[in-house]
Amino acid sequence: MRTDSRLSRVLHVLMHLGETEEPITSEMIGQMLGTNPSLVRRTMGGLREAGIVGSSKGHGGGWYLEKPLADVSLAHVYAALGEPKLFAIGASDDAPTCLLEQSANAATRAALDAARERFLESLTRQSVADLIDQSREAIAAFQKASLVGSK
Repeated sequence: MRTDSRLSRVLHVLMHLGETEEPITSEMIGQMLGTNPSLVRRTMGGLREAGIVGSSKGHGGGWYLEKPLADVSLAHVYAALGEPKLFAIGASDDAPTCLLEQSANAATRAALDAARERFLESLTRQSVADLIDQSREAIAAFQKASLVGSK
């Protein structure tokens, strides 16, 4: 089963948008993520509808932030992506009238619901800006090492 990496990829894009003043084109984002610009436009469209990003056409156009990243929770981004399915695990419907299957399904659904709730709570507690803040020291060390290595 393929992993849906849209959430982490879009968070990556949003963090880059937060670090630049200029719009970033779908082509540039596509290169950064190793994907097709049309897929970028489709994915970013959900974020635009949610009011997280905007876009402008023409020369100098591209994607830009509509609101500060401190005001955008990870849960907000997840919702803008259509709340992708978290698990490949699900209830069975092989024998819907079997009381034992019903019991197994109830236990499975309860565990999945609890995991989804915890996942959403975790996403709600963090903003995209928090992710950038968590990376500041590592970014500064990388930039310093890059400067030393280029001399």
